[in-house]
Amino acid sequence: MSNWLNPLDIMTHYKNNKNFRVAVCLAVFLAMMLPAQSWAHAILVRSEPAKEVELTESPKQVDVWFDDKVGSEFMALAVIDSTGKRVDNKDVAQETFNPAHLYCTVQPLPPGVYTVRYRVVSIDSHIVTGKFQFTIKAP
Repeated sequence: MSNWLNPLDIMTHYKNNKNFRVAVCLAVFLAMMLPAQSWAHAILVRSEPAKEVELTESPKQVDVWFDDKVGSEFMALAVIDSTGKRVDNKDVAQETFNPAHLYCTVQPLPPGVYTVRYRVVSIDSHIVTGKFQFTIKAP
């Protein structure tokens, strides 16, 4: 008699083995519970000036940081005053060594409420837009 096992005998043995079936079902269930890799949209995680902050003097530039690098195409960063006028220098740039960081410069701003609007392309190729405000109070 040969020492080799017949593959059909092995399959029949495992097919009728209750513990094996339970183990397979458990493995399938656990595999379905694991998170699948997915690309998420970029999320604004920090800004300078910070959201809703009250300043006593004008910032020289506005910075925004995202939780992941963003594409350089279609990026926009604008600072708008309470009358709807754009007050940044229209010079949005992306930091060379940190593609999750955008910034633009502003001229000295008078007291008032300012809205920062941004638009970026996430690593998953979706366009993300948002806005936040900061206030400059008279000293």
